[in-house]
Amino acid sequence: MSNKFCKMCPRGCRIDRTLDKGFCGAGDKIKAAKAMLHMWEEPYISGTNGSGTIFFSHCNLKCVFCQNYEISHLGKGIEISSDNLYDIMKGLEQKGAHNINLVTPTHFWDYILPALEKFKKTSDLPVVCNTGGYEAVETLKKAEGLVDVYLPDIKYFDERISMKYSAAENYFSIASAALFEMKRQQPNDVFFDGLLKKGVSVRHLVLPTLVDQTVKILRFLAENFGSKILLSLMSQYQPFYRAGEFKEINRKITQREYDRVLYAVEELGFENVLVQKFDSADEKYVPIFDFEGLDF
Repeated sequence: MSNKFCKMCPRGCRIDRTLDKGFCGAGDKIKAAKAMLHMWEEPYISGTNGSGTIFFSHCNLKCVFCQNYEISHLGKGIEISSDNLYDIMKGLEQKGAHNINLVTPTHFWDYILPALEKFKKTSDLPVVCNTGGYEAVETLKKAEGLVDVYLPDIKYFDERISMKYSAAENYFSIASAALFEMKRQQPNDVFFDGLLKKGVSVRHLVLPTLVDQTVKILRFLAENFGSKILLSLMSQYQPFYRAGEFKEINRKITQREYDRVLYAVEELGFENVLVQKFDSADEKYVPIFDFEGLDF
């Protein structure tokens, strides 16, 4: 592992993280803001006990509407070592977590992997990689055998849209290549007692005025991965953070917009779709980043 000339994510900043910070804003130490039993993930992730979720600080995307902006943009969190991270994982396991859920780990992968390697030697719990989809294939390959479930977002199809809202002009080309790699590593979705133990579940958040992006993504998924791909459609968008600067996304989605998405899902024949209720946009589902669970 080297923390010099960082290229963990597709930004490829190639800076020495002991001396400087790249696009994501992270230094050369793991930084996290909360570790908890999360009950509000997909039912096959949260189950009855909760998903052992660790929220990492900073992000390699700059989504203007991010609901977790306190940690992704503002960098709220505390620094922890790889050994600390391992202890946190074991603590979540002891509390009854169904899995270990790493939220936005992209920019810390090289620092996280030693803890994961140690954890996998002592536990049978599945490890979930919960990501914005903007991943470097070479970095994902380092996680092969350590990540059991990939939970990527596919946010946008068109480059002008991804650049405008997430400062990532090449988002779709990167995210689609990452998804192919995730499916290569975990080609089969394996369930036990209603919980996803291995596989890939693709998330997509429907954005106001951008249903055309959703339809293009759905067509891509159907054409490349078939109708049986695990798909989680989310209607929970709220205009957080800087969304108010963009009139077209400064509101929740409408029922009409969501109905158009549901029609496309039916038309394309998806068989394994989790459809979030239309009225799921509620701030109560946003975690309070109070460093819970990071005591060691």
